[in-house]
Amino acid sequence: MSAQVRAPGSPGPDGQPIRSIAPVVPSLVPPLMPPLPLSSSIVDPRVGDLGAALLALADGSVFPGIAFGAPVAAGGDLVVNTSQTGYQEVCTDPSYAGQVVVMTYPLIGNHGRLRSDDQSERPWLRALVVANATAAVLEDARQLATLLRDQGIPAIAGIDTRALARHLRTHGSIPGIVTAPGEVDPAAAVRAVRALPRWEDEDFVGLVSPTAITDVGAPGEGGPLIGIIYLGLKANIVRSLRRRGVRVRILPHTASTSDALDDEIDGLVFSPGPGDPARLEGPVALARAAIADGRPLLGICLGHQIVGRAAGADTRRLRFGHHGANHPVRDVDSGLVQVTAQNHEVQVVGESLPRASGFAVSQVNLNDGSVEGLRHRELPVETVQYHPEGAPGPLDALAVFDRFVAAAGSR
Repeated sequence: MSAQVRAPGSPGPDGQPIRSIAPVVPSLVPPLMPPLPLSSSIVDPRVGDLGAALLALADGSVFPGIAFGAPVAAGGDLVVNTSQTGYQEVCTDPSYAGQVVVMTYPLIGNHGRLRSDDQSERPWLRALVVANATAAVLEDARQLATLLRDQGIPAIAGIDTRALARHLRTHGSIPGIVTAPGEVDPAAAVRAVRALPRWEDEDFVGLVSPTAITDVGAPGEGGPLIGIIYLGLKANIVRSLRRRGVRVRILPHTASTSDALDDEIDGLVFSPGPGDPARLEGPVALARAAIADGRPLLGICLGHQIVGRAAGADTRRLRFGHHGANHPVRDVDSGLVQVTAQNHEVQVVGESLPRASGFAVSQVNLNDGSVEGLRHRELPVETVQYHPEGAPGPLDALAVFDRFVAAAGSR
């Protein structure tokens, strides 16, 4: 990067100083190999770089890098994902709507992309931040960069993502913005990120949820019919249920009680999704009606938080969320520890759960003690904060679906 981009201590917007700008460090190259241009060591030539760009944070930190996604600017709250695999799932998971995702694993793009493994019809994250943008496939359509470019999602490489992760762990969740190629004015970038709306004020579920009811599986197939309230549904939840011999009815988050609790539906799932559950009064009221109805009910991630609020518990934003595929969770009753995939910003506050609700905390996170699941003492109702459907894994928690489908099948 040129010297004028490195402007530590220079005044930023509102008189606040710009923090030190992290340098881009080229990767090591094999001996006897001619030196590679800086961009080639960070963005694989098969991906193609679009020029210099910045990652700017609302606290004034600015990181220079190389753009390789869509040639636009976008921003949102930064979240750090520690998974070594699964970047395709991350990019197409509606739960990441509105977020700038930082991947700590240094090589993103190594495995290509299979369209059949997408979790929704498009990527929902605001931007992607990586250390190195790699490519293991020659076909353009199978590259991650193509997915992002086709859908207008910017991406930046050349960032020390592990150092950035430590920064966020120290200071908590911070909004960030990835600038368009060639936009390398630090002060302007910081002004832009500080003008972004607050995460709590945005209706992300309304952005991702469909408006129509869709059935998956023909009535003649037999088996229970499972209704799913689409708060940000991942395709692998549908696949996981279908593998267990059920039909699925996908309902929008605005579904009426009569549609969601139709006599034909044997069990109801509140799906994962993005955003703050405190905004979602309609789904909370629907969950309250579903609990009173007594039929099998499963809440996953945001769905867990919705059911928790319906039971009378409070929810609270974590200082920094859980994002990755290596979170240990202990079952309170059995003591079983499972490794889980997670992506959430909010937790159910266990001590706020009313005793009279009939619910109890069933699982806890071994890293920070936060609530990872609820169970009703009498009704076939269970919730999990993590993703049992995580793809490509871990697969430790798939029994969640077995228990739910068994309860729905015996209705």
